Amino acid sequence: MNNKNKGELFVISAPSGAGKSSLIQSILNIDNNFELSISATTRKPRKGEEDGKHYFFMDNHEFDALISNNEFIEYAEVHNHKYGTLKSHIQEKISNGINVICDIDVQGYKLIKNASITHTSIFIIPPSLEELKDRLIKRGLDSTEIINTRLNNAKEELRFAKEFDFRVLNDNYESASKDIVDIVIHGKSSNDKDKISLKILRDMLS
Repeated sequence: MNNKNKGELFVISAPSGAGKSSLIQSILNIDNNFELSISATTRKPRKGEEDGKHYFFMDNHEFDALISNNEFIEYAEVHNHKYGTLKSHIQEKISNGINVICDIDVQGYKLIKNASITHTSIFIIPPSLEELKDRLIKRGLDSTEIINTRLNNAKEELRFAKEFDFRVLNDNYESASKDIVDIVIHGKSSNDKDKISLKILRDMLS
């Protein structure tokens, strides 16, 4: 870390169904000095989700007021709902020596990057678009229409993977978990694995 008294910000992005949540959990399970950032959102809570624990749930009026007051380090509209990361939430955690993992989409990542906020970025790559579709179907959370929308969005999101500091191929959970932990704990990644990730990425986009 640059300052032993401060935490760091890690930005992790992936298409829906790429296994991002499971890989983030593998980090949280290994080191209790990492916390997942809580995002603000205008979508309704899903079963079991709690305000202030899983998300800061709010309506469009409240969200837009925060935008007007420049309270977000990034925000975006995804699948007709708004999501944002509150500056105050991130600053408080980092100031208290907590490493913060920010789970956001590519739109949000671009805002953070353009704002020159100090961070380390990681993109999770699925083994193929076919596997991604299978995972979304097996997850059982979305209709066929929404799954197709997520797949179309995934193709666009994958085009930005090269802009991230690191890429992790999630074709095997144990291997991908080790890779992402090496990055956030030790700040390193295998060049050979990154070459493989980039080749698979090119194949998906060809």
